[in-house]
Amino acid sequence: MKKAIKILGLFALVLFTVTSFLSCSNDDDPTDNDFFAGTYKGSISYNDGGSTNISTDAGSVFVTKIASGTKYNFAFSNSIPDLNGIQFEKQGDHTLVMVGSTGTSYIKIDNNVLKILYMKDGKTWTANCTR
Repeated sequence: MKKAIKILGLFALVLFTVTSFLSCSNDDDPTDNDFFAGTYKGSISYNDGGSTNISTDAGSVFVTKIASGTKYNFAFSNSIPDLNGIQFEKQGDHTLVMVGSTGTSYIKIDNNVLKILYMKDGKTWTANCTR
């Protein structure tokens, strides 16, 4: 009887292990998740075209995905104004690129790097950050 219980217990353990491995998805793309949300650290800058010019190599950008699922907010350190509601699209594997990117406005996020060159209304934000 004890041997039968051990065999049954071992069978249940193997079944649980196999089920756990099979339930993991290989198709889970980080661009579909909140994978890019978090803090990126590195050089950041801001220029409003007038008297405000902020630049540091020890800054940070906190990235937040908002409810729409395709828009992100970027909260900068060092009193740099935030960028909010920037829309993204998936480009290739595990990369998000800003919708409407041009040579003068570009934001790219992958699993370790955030790069920003964003110009609007005479103001310029830049970031070259990692996490």
